[in-house]
Amino acid sequence: MKLYPQPSGLTKGLDFVISADWTPQQAFAVVEVLDDLRDRICAQYGPVLFELMREQNLFAYQPDTSDPWSEEPPF
Repeated sequence: MKLYPQPSGLTKGLDFVISADWTPQQAFAVVEVLDDLRDRICAQYGPVLFELMREQNLFAYQPDTSDPWSEEPPF
């Protein structure tokens, strides 16, 4: 089984196997449940989650300081 990188960065854990013979309707039902779950989580923790994501993205960006032309112009 090929492991795909996860957005969470997890590299270990239990494999989660999804049946390859789902109907499009079954796949759509799962996507709807996941959307509902995301909506509920965001309703409860939205501001805190967005702040955490902002902090992670802020520190993930490392500009190349070796090339003076790598920075964006100030306009």
